[in-house]
Amino acid sequence: MTVDLNRVKIYIRPGHTDLRKAVNGLTGIIQEGMEMNPLSGSVFLFCNKNRKLLKAIWWDQTGFWLSQKRLEKDKFPWPEHKQAAEEINAEEVKMLLAGIDFFKAHKPLFYQKVS
Repeated sequence: MTVDLNRVKIYIRPGHTDLRKAVNGLTGIIQEGMEMNPLSGSVFLFCNKNRKLLKAIWWDQTGFWLSQKRLEKDKFPWPEHKQAAEEINAEEVKMLLAGIDFFKAHKPLFYQKVS
């Protein structure tokens, strides 16, 4: 796979996805469930219910790449209840694959006044 994760947009689909689906099923989810274009050149990530299997799909202008990673121990950190699609960056993908749950990391707080 020749995708530079620093040069493409990466989207995850929160919640679980039936990963018995292949390219046609996942592109249908991207179009209808995520309301996005699977031909955009973005990478789309999906996770199964028990969070041990992850699939990535990507269009490279000649066809779709479909890759899969199965964990033998532990689970992928994965958001359950957020928007239909969430954009993440290459560093967050690396953390996700390493099992680091950046979804629960402290979020920046912005205040207008102290009291």
